[in-house]
Amino acid sequence: MPQHTFILNGKAVTAEVEDDVRLLWVLRDVLGVTGPKYGCGVGVCRACTSHLNGKAVTPCTVPVKEVTAADEVTTIEGLPATVGRALHPMQEAWLDIDVAQCGYCQPGQIMTAVAAVRRAQEEGREIDEADLDQIRNICRCGTYNRIREAIKEGARRMT
Repeated sequence: MPQHTFILNGKAVTAEVEDDVRLLWVLRDVLGVTGPKYGCGVGVCRACTSHLNGKAVTPCTVPVKEVTAADEVTTIEGLPATVGRALHPMQEAWLDIDVAQCGYCQPGQIMTAVAAVRRAQEEGREIDEADLDQIRNICRCGTYNRIREAIKEGARRMT
């Protein structure tokens, strides 16, 4: 069976799985990282959103063969380490605004939000309503107003 090595939350890992296994299943079933959630399996709900080399991706759509040894995968579990704190500023904002109800989609929501804020910062601007409108993560509880508020607050804290 093929071996696939990559960096997960700052540490090199190796998984022995077939090439066509989706990264989400490698993370959850092989490596025991359960923050990225399975929702739809086709990249629509985005509950599994994680970062691949700093960009938001849906690991349910990424065959593990496409991830190289130099690639860095960051899940919600590894997000705080990217800022050297117990919680990432976006996670703190999420808690302070009391966003979560069931919480199932929240890891993907937060990972998408962080990537959107970083992208805006790289472009030399603040996140705006148009950026928030582009976030397509699904929340069955419908806490979208609090999600938007938390993203804005998290963005302020990330500067």
